[in-house]
Amino acid sequence: MSKQSPAEIQETVFFEGGPARGDLIVNLLFGLTVIGLPFAVGAIVRALWLRFRITNRRIEVNGGWRGRERTQVVYSQIREVRSVPRGFGAWGDMVLVLTDGAKLELRSVPRFRDLEAYIEERRQAARPAPPRGMAA
Repeated sequence: MSKQSPAEIQETVFFEGGPARGDLIVNLLFGLTVIGLPFAVGAIVRALWLRFRITNRRIEVNGGWRGRERTQVVYSQIREVRSVPRGFGAWGDMVLVLTDGAKLELRSVPRFRDLEAYIEERRQAARPAPPRGMAA
């Protein structure tokens, strides 16, 4: 069994944090109305228990009840990245479409445009090389 040096398994964190604060503020204001109450509750739950961690090797989302569910995806598993701006473009929602057809939603992501570009760059770098003799 070969041992790996720490340099081989080193991970660099690009982003680590929770959902955008603006999402919570806007939804709390809407929560002053009866119609906006469910949105306010959703924003509070996201603010309390949702955490994103995006590194050079993978994307990790901790969420669920009291933040006990963890989902990790490596870039080679991502087929497509879709995003939608919210809050006048201050934050956004992203969906990662995986190679097996599953979808991972990232809601209320701050700096979503920077993160989308970073994820897309890593996804392209992680793509397997085409077989020899085939045109790209």
